[in-house]
Amino acid sequence: MAGLVVSGVQVSYIGQDCREIPEHLGRDCGHFAKRLDLSFNLLRSLEGLSAFGSLEELILDNNLLGDDLVLPGLPRLHTLTLNKNQITDLECLLDHLAEVTPALEYLSLLGNVACPNELVSLEKDEEDYKRYRCFVLHKLPNLKFLDARKVTKQEREEALVRGAFMKVVKPKASSDSVAASPKSHYTPLPSASRELTSHRGILGKCRYVYYGKNSEGNRFIRDDQL
Repeated sequence: MAGLVVSGVQVSYIGQDCREIPEHLGRDCGHFAKRLDLSFNLLRSLEGLSAFGSLEELILDNNLLGDDLVLPGLPRLHTLTLNKNQITDLECLLDHLAEVTPALEYLSLLGNVACPNELVSLEKDEEDYKRYRCFVLHKLPNLKFLDARKVTKQEREEALVRGAFMKVVKPKASSDSVAASPKSHYTPLPSASRELTSHRGILGKCRYVYYGKNSEGNRFIRDDQL
């Protein structure tokens, strides 16, 4: 079969633009495959994966998998990579994985909206990512690696104490509330200070607070590198 590479118990079907797992792939390889790589396809569904009951490693990077992702029970699966898909609901995914992949130790979600870092948005920073890791470890306490970074003892301890509170829920912006809010021309200084003939010193309060997270220095130097 074109595009299929088999090496022992490792099966690869990469970059074939398939939208679903081919039936013959499971029929021919499902009974012996322990590692399956389906990266760089157009998968939106994992129907047919149930034929691979002995999987230990599953690579699904660069597909179109979203929040409706459903995995069959894979009791031996210890490695799962879902980098660069379309997953946004982190809690839903983690609850599902906890149920169907009890042996999971290595998980990577980089490049999904559910994984908040600069690969997804420049508005995210290291603190967002730390909270995400804490929440993931709360849900999946047996993980040894998350997003290619080893889980530390300190992270495990923090997840036990604070993990349940690390979920971030972002309210959706309401178009009605935006339309209803009147436009205001903001200035950080009182109106008296804008008179050209007035030279009095004015003490005003500015609404912007600088945290330094977007400065060039803080962007590339973390605390653990100092």
